[in-house]
Amino acid sequence: MKAVVYKRYGGPEVLRLTDIAVPEPGKGQVRVRVLACAVNLSDWEYLVGAPFYARLVGGLTRPKQQVLGSDIVGIVDKLGPGIVDPVLGQRVMADIVMIRGGFAEYACIPAVDLVEVPDRLIDEVAACLPQAGGIAVAGTDGLEKGQRLLINGAGGGSGTMALQLAKAAGAHVTAVDTAEKAGWLKSLGADEVIDYRKVDFTKTGAKWDKILDMVATRGPRQIARALASGGVYKAVGGDVSVLLSLVIGGLVFRAQKKTVSMLVVAAGRQLTERVARLAAAGQITPRLEAVLPLSAVPDALERTGRGAVRGKLVIKF
Repeated sequence: MKAVVYKRYGGPEVLRLTDIAVPEPGKGQVRVRVLACAVNLSDWEYLVGAPFYARLVGGLTRPKQQVLGSDIVGIVDKLGPGIVDPVLGQRVMADIVMIRGGFAEYACIPAVDLVEVPDRLIDEVAACLPQAGGIAVAGTDGLEKGQRLLINGAGGGSGTMALQLAKAAGAHVTAVDTAEKAGWLKSLGADEVIDYRKVDFTKTGAKWDKILDMVATRGPRQIARALASGGVYKAVGGDVSVLLSLVIGGLVFRAQKKTVSMLVVAAGRQLTERVARLAAAGQITPRLEAVLPLSAVPDALERTGRGAVRGKLVIKF
């Protein structure tokens, strides 16, 4: 089967489109013929081996899994021993960020992670949902009408879906991204847009009730000054040193009724089902910049890694 493979950490230049053996499902697994796989920032992290937590999961010195890709939509092709659900021929979706393997024609996936794709969702839209949609849902849970939310990295897949959910909840949304995305983000409903290259939102004097940060780069003291009393900051990812400083240093600001911590996303079937229902009901619409062939994975990862994508890129088979 065709797959995009890498054997060492590095940039897009280490990726190769090649033929590898078709995998066989083991106990608790099914094999899926991949129809579409979204490109995520986590794929870039596993490619370059940074932040360090990518190596803790993916292999310290070299990648244990040589095929990236974690948000899969496909057709159940073969069942592992003892599997009766899902059934052969069923169209399914899953977030397999811990094992990966989606940038290939076939992948073996734990049956417990699979969710049937709602009929009204086309493959490339469904592929945008499990990981990025899950982050958006978890990051906006509990948001109330009239609250002020800042999304740092608002122009990506998770950010644009979080923006939709926040506006539906009646929040005032500040989107932080590049100037090139400003007009587009406003057209999606952002009340104001900050160009992070020119303005540090923590130095504007403005305060927000909630901040959702896709890639944390600031310490807790900087973040706390941008939070209103009772405010909550959640970081999705970033360098380990920054995340540790937020978790540990953030405790100091509890006395000021400010919460500075990481976003814990309970990934798995239940969350994927929830996101799929929201999309099927029209409450989340992934912003899909392009649908690309398998050969385009290196370029798609490079653009995703530097934050140049408006919404999502999807690889279609």
